[in-house]
Amino acid sequence: MTDHERLIICFTGNPFPIWIWTPDDASEAEMEKTYQIASEHSLLNGEYRFNLKYDLAKFFIERAAADGKTLSISINMFAYDCQNPVKPTKIADGSIHQCSSEDIDELVDFMDLFHREIGIDQKDRDGYRMDAEAFINTGNMFLWKNEQGNNVASCKFAPDGNMASINLVFTRPEFRRKHYAENLVYQVTKLAMGAGYVPMLYTDADYTASNACYEKIGYVLRGKLCTIG
Repeated sequence: MTDHERLIICFTGNPFPIWIWTPDDASEAEMEKTYQIASEHSLLNGEYRFNLKYDLAKFFIERAAADGKTLSISINMFAYDCQNPVKPTKIADGSIHQCSSEDIDELVDFMDLFHREIGIDQKDRDGYRMDAEAFINTGNMFLWKNEQGNNVASCKFAPDGNMASINLVFTRPEFRRKHYAENLVYQVTKLAMGAGYVPMLYTDADYTASNACYEKIGYVLRGKLCTIG
């Protein structure tokens, strides 16, 4: 549907948004073409959400209104990368732990809690177990184990080209505000860089506490996106 140069439409699975990329200098004609492609392929039937830049989001919202449809922003997003990690000023007790097959039940628990909290992509435990096995097999799945021996936070990195996406960042509710995630993400970031990747991540722009945590350990804001639907 696209040329993959001036326009890229990337599908994931529901309920995740469809990603639409256009260059910063996209013309109104290019935005109109993008809107028409989405319309012709039934992507504007109310079942989908979209991640895109603000200029294109504004165009889609106004253009849809002209067609009698209502689109609005549901999530504001920041895109970060990190090329110079900064050691946390507050060192958490415990240490990083690379997940092995012995941790699979614990990891399934983390994934279940994580997806329940964000409210999307929820599966049964068998589904999480399949994902957990795949994550463990990469060698890039980590937990933070505190000094009492409790696994309190999770984080992994997923290589793609020369970059590595930092994700599945989650701290058990009863262990929050103790800097576990901050220290774990810092350590995973260093591991990803040591493997030759540029670490990057997406965040909810309105979640100021989380964004401040990433910025303190060296993540730099590179772009602003939003989710509309």
